[in-house]
Amino acid sequence: MSKTNTTDEREQERELGAAGEQLSTAPREERPERESGGTVPAMGVIGWARWFWRQLTSMRVALILLFLLSLGAIPGSLIPQNSVDELKVQTFKEAHTTVTPIYEKLQFFDVYSSVWFSAIYILLFISLIGCIVPRTGQFVGQLRSRPPGAPKRLTRLPAYTTWRTEADPEQVREAALATLRRRRFRSHAVGDAVAAEKGYLREAGNLMFHVSLIVMLVAFGAGQLFKSEGGKLVVEGDGFSNTLTQYDDFKSGSLYDTDSLVPFSFTLDNFVGTYAKSGPQRGTPRTYEARVTYSEGADGKPKKSVIRVNEPLVVGHTKVYLNAHGYAPVITVRDGRGKVVSRGAVPLLPIDNNVTSTGAIKVMDGYRDKNGKKTQLGFQAFFVPTFAGDGMGTMFSQFPAADYPVLALNGYHGSLGVDSGLPQNVYQLDKKDMKEFKNAEGKQLKERLRPGESMKLPDGGGSITFESVEEWASFQISQQPGTGWALTGAIAAIAGLAGSLFIQRRRVWVRAVRGADGVTVVEMAGLGRSESAKLPEELADLVADLSAVAPVAPAATDAPAPDTPATGDPDASNAPDATDDSAVATGDPAAPHDPAVASGPGADPVQPAEKPAEGAEK
Repeated sequence: MSKTNTTDEREQERELGAAGEQLSTAPREERPERESGGTVPAMGVIGWARWFWRQLTSMRVALILLFLLSLGAIPGSLIPQNSVDELKVQTFKEAHTTVTPIYEKLQFFDVYSSVWFSAIYILLFISLIGCIVPRTGQFVGQLRSRPPGAPKRLTRLPAYTTWRTEADPEQVREAALATLRRRRFRSHAVGDAVAAEKGYLREAGNLMFHVSLIVMLVAFGAGQLFKSEGGKLVVEGDGFSNTLTQYDDFKSGSLYDTDSLVPFSFTLDNFVGTYAKSGPQRGTPRTYEARVTYSEGADGKPKKSVIRVNEPLVVGHTKVYLNAHGYAPVITVRDGRGKVVSRGAVPLLPIDNNVTSTGAIKVMDGYRDKNGKKTQLGFQAFFVPTFAGDGMGTMFSQFPAADYPVLALNGYHGSLGVDSGLPQNVYQLDKKDMKEFKNAEGKQLKERLRPGESMKLPDGGGSITFESVEEWASFQISQQPGTGWALTGAIAAIAGLAGSLFIQRRRVWVRAVRGADGVTVVEMAGLGRSESAKLPEELADLVADLSAVAPVAPAATDAPAPDTPATGDPDASNAPDATDDSAVATGDPAAPHDPAVASGPGADPVQPAEKPAEGAEK
């Protein structure tokens, strides 16, 4: 805001007095007064503390902090986060060795728990509270008080009109009071005028918006501190029980108590996925759902349910989301004597939209080689649900459904490294201490298998059989308090913002006094918080209603023109001729007999044609 505008506003407040004050609960920006020598006096520690607090609780700083909070969330959306997927973070670090040290110093892999993001969050929280508390008290005081009395010079207001009527001043004021109340104005009589006010919902909406922001911040903070989130991959026919040991991975807030896990369990009956078979959207899922049987508590009755994307299973305060889907070939491994040493479905990890999958098959116990020595087996697996032939030396899938499944294997024997105590990726094979199987030609043993086919291991080492294909689904089990409060806060913030933008706070005054010639002079003026064309329109409607009780008096052709206007302002040189029935704020000498309304600070206001009796204005 420029210095000229600020000076004009202060000048207007001095002229209008209490009538122009408290149209808003926004705090004023106070500037230190200069000494006679032209320098600003030293404020001291307390003065600087007060200045810092005023700056922090100003609306300008709150908007800056809100912008910085949104800006700080950008790296949290673009860069993998440890709180979401540590594997993706590790992959990103290996692929971007140059920027990784910089990102680590800036805490870009843990944005939402970083020092700088927390500082912005806390400062915004303090700023909003420091801004809302005094404004709320001031607004409550305005609601309990009455609209201020009319200013001395109504012609100074942006919307103004006047006319003469033969009705009594008391009758005009009573009619004005009834008309304003009928239009839902808070109104009362003050001296020779009626004061009314409307549009309190503007400030209520403004306060609602800021309170809603606090509610959202609190909900977000509570959600981060008390949340729990874990993942579980379940093959068809298998189940899950909501205990800590059942999770594949589990993360929780710093204040979360694992004893608060909601007791429930579910079994994946089957996964149903259908896909578009033709057209530009070929391969796009049409049906993508997990059908489960779940029960609440230890002895709950089994219930059927279907989990779809964005349609989670809700048990208490816990939600089970469907995250991903893939295939799990059923593999049987036999030793040289034909003994089954391993049998089960092995989930493989999808790498493209057609669910081409990779993984590892590990046999850690029970296998002996031809000499009877215990050893471990490992097989690299590459699976396509719909075989489409070779591509770039590797087979690929042309459709996500398992229409023509093929499994490619190559085997190793030795030590898988699982006895070292270090964690391993279940989808990768550590070949450091392993040797690959060789075929009769001395080349690496590898084959492509269809369901029901087997690959023989060399030297009578047994076989591995591709039995069939099952499907798996990955679920996210989360418990995050505060989401309902966050949604409520967001809706309330939008409603409050709409109210603060589209509702106008305005005041209207109607003054009726008897002139020297016995004819009543009626003045009506309006003041809004901001310039708006609706204020003059509303004032014109009020004039039209009031004219039914106080019609324009007939023209007095023989009355001499007064030397001064009704307010006694010697500077008002634009007084109308006494023969004019209604003095209008536009200053048009050809104004009609109907009352007119002017708006805008540049209007040329005209005072009432007759000077009121002494003592009419105070």
